[in-house]
Amino acid sequence: MLLKDKNAVIYGGGGAIGGAIARVFAREGARVFIAGRTPAKLDAVARDIAAAGGKVETAQVDVLDQEAVEKHADAVAAAAGGLDIAVNAVSVQHDQGTSLADLSLEEFMRPIDGFLRTLFITSKAVARHMGGERPGVILTLSEPGAKLAVGGILGHAVSAAGKEAFSRVLAAELAPGNVRVIGIRPHAVVDAPAAGSYTKELFEQTAAAAGQSVQEMLEGGAMAQGTLLKRLPTLSEIAETAAFLASDRAGAMTGTIANLTGGAIVD
Repeated sequence: MLLKDKNAVIYGGGGAIGGAIARVFAREGARVFIAGRTPAKLDAVARDIAAAGGKVETAQVDVLDQEAVEKHADAVAAAAGGLDIAVNAVSVQHDQGTSLADLSLEEFMRPIDGFLRTLFITSKAVARHMGGERPGVILTLSEPGAKLAVGGILGHAVSAAGKEAFSRVLAAELAPGNVRVIGIRPHAVVDAPAAGSYTKELFEQTAAAAGQSVQEMLEGGAMAQGTLLKRLPTLSEIAETAAFLASDRAGAMTGTIANLTGGAIVD
């Protein structure tokens, strides 16, 4: 097992990506603590993990509430004897498709403030419980927008680039304490909308403009055709990659971005 006896906290653990990562982490032997805003979603993931024999605990936590996140991290670390892995898979609804002329300041700032605020709050809460003789790992999630130059994604692109910059600098700060920080950059996830992801709503305008459903667009539309592999990543591929990166097998990796865009972005 890649993560045997590891303690992992996953923020946004009831979401499509967070839930997929939680299930794989538990399968690989981790004791999983999933936190988020919606108890029903957290419970659904927890039931799957428990049914497969995994160890899981849930907590309703608003990741924009710094005090609440810190209290939760402190409690988890105290109960588990420390934290080994933390994943921020929090989603923030935002605009894609609106150009500068029609974009409001609020719409531009929403993903920047939302995503980066949650990343700062969660990272600060968990970092103090990691490292030393017990290696720590913080995983973050970004998007191809961090490097794409296309219209209509100003706020989204700046937030994605900001998350990757945050991960790199945090890796430098925490490395002396034996904590690794790695970003994961998937493209749009082909099976995420069917798993309840907010991306179904996010992509509706773009899909409608192309005369397609969201699922049709993801399975064979412009996004998929714009990759070298001519397909988009799956939840399973992202979760399996996250498990490897969080494991000791990836112990020499930090301060980098794992590119899961199918070749849409070539580093």
